[in-house]
Order: sequence, then C-alpha cells, then structure tokens
Amino acid sequence: MSRNKRDELIRNALKIFYRNGFNATGMDLVAKETGVSKTSIYKHFRTKDELILAVLRLRDEEFRNWLFRRMEELGETPAAQLLAMFDALEEWFLADGFQGCMFIKASAEFQNKDDAINRQSYAHKELLADHLARLAEAAGYEDPQELARQLLILKEGAIVLAAMSHAPAPASEAKAIALRLLN
Repeated sequence: MSRNKRDELIRNALKIFYRNGFNATGMDLVAKETGVSKTSIYKHFRTKDELILAVLRLRDEEFRNWLFRRMEELGETPAAQLLAMFDALEEWFLADGFQGCMFIKASAEFQNKDDAINRQSYAHKELLADHLARLAEAAGYEDPQELARQLLILKEGAIVLAAMSHAPAPASEAKAIALRLLN
C-alpha cells in the first residue's frame, strides 16, 4: 500500500470511528467501508489500536490546525483569540455531522490511564492547553497556566453538552463564563 493509500485509509477510518465509535467498529467494517482488505490494513497496522492511534494523530493535527486558525481569524489580539475559541466551537457544533469530540470518546472507551489511546487523547488536550496558556501569557494574564486549564474545562464541557443536547448553545454559554474569567 502506498503512502497515499495509507493516508487515505487513515482518513476514511477516521470518519468510520467518529460515526460509530471505536469498540463498536470492527476491522471487517473498516475493510468493507474503505475498500481496503484486512490483509492490507494489517500490513500497515499490526493491531486495530495502531490504526486508532494513527486516526487520533490525524484528527489532532486537523482539529488543532482548524481551531487555532479560526481563533486567529476571529480574534485580533491574544485575549480576543481566547474568547474566539468559543465562536469557533459554535461553528463546529452547527456543522453537519458534528458528533462530539473524538478524543473524549476515545478516552471514554479506553479508560485505563496506561492505555496508549487514552494517553494520546489526553496529549491532544494538553496541546490545546499549551496553546491557550501561550495566548494567555501574551495577553498579560497573571497565571496563564491556570487560566488555560479553566478555559479548557469550559471548552470540554461545552463540547460534551453540545453533543448530548444536539444544540450549539453551550458554546455561547461557555463564552459568557470565559468572559467573566478574562475580566
């Protein structure tokens, strides 16, 4: 399988896992829906978990690139970008196919703290927190690390509630709380 075919497999598997969940998606379904034989899949990924990790790495890269770009486009200053995160989230919540956070789902399905999938999911959240801390520091906030953690908690809570309620309102509600934190 060429690098492009491998990348296409990961991209297609991402859609399947996002739609169905990880444990509920067997490799037979992945093979059927991607058009790639199980033999070919297993030549590149020794286990289903290895494929899931590749999917999570792709989702991490794509999501962070999208979110950080939208925050920059929606907010002119670092402080404005921190608030703009919630506007970007609302756009995501309103998008066709929104089904919550793949990393929250992965950590719920792979709860053992030593599981590579759980660790990969948490690493994504840590990268988001690091970016928020850099913005908070650039904006001159007193304790950028603590503020970043608080904003991350608001963000994650908004995602969970948006997915559960099938409504975008948690984004603006979290933004209102974030505004109080930032003031």
